[in-house]
Amino acid sequence: MTLFSFINDDRGVLEPHNDILATALMIIGFVVLAAILAQTYLTYDDNSMVLRNYEEATRIAENIASFDEIQAAGPDRISAQALDTISYPISDSEAHRRFFARYADGLDLSVHITTDDGHHQWTIERYSTHTLGNNVIAASVPVVIELSPAEFASGTIRVSIQK
Repeated sequence: MTLFSFINDDRGVLEPHNDILATALMIIGFVVLAAILAQTYLTYDDNSMVLRNYEEATRIAENIASFDEIQAAGPDRISAQALDTISYPISDSEAHRRFFARYADGLDLSVHITTDDGHHQWTIERYSTHTLGNNVIAASVPVVIELSPAEFASGTIRVSIQK
């Protein structure tokens, strides 16, 4: 077979519209694949951000539970009397300022401490205009609250961070 007959042989050539259809299907396939990969990445990124924020809120809640200025006389207990001074209405504004001084200024932080029976509640907010929106991350840790030297109650510290 000569080169001339090889070049002029039309038996293996497709019609022009068949090439366009095959190319269009291939491009559509790549676009669908790219959309699936993009959505997968965005979902992964959102979930990892939520996890990081939850871990941050948990660390803050644990840090508050071990904050020296609200600790009771015994180990691993929070003093209700100390909570009364820094929760609303604030009776010791300097202690309230020190409570939040450990966290970044831009962090819109709200702390709710309650006993499990619901009889005692304390709310400690950095800003008095704290409003809960759609992007709130919350975490809670269990604590023991010393209501008086002879009375203790189990409770929860819940930290809400407005993002």
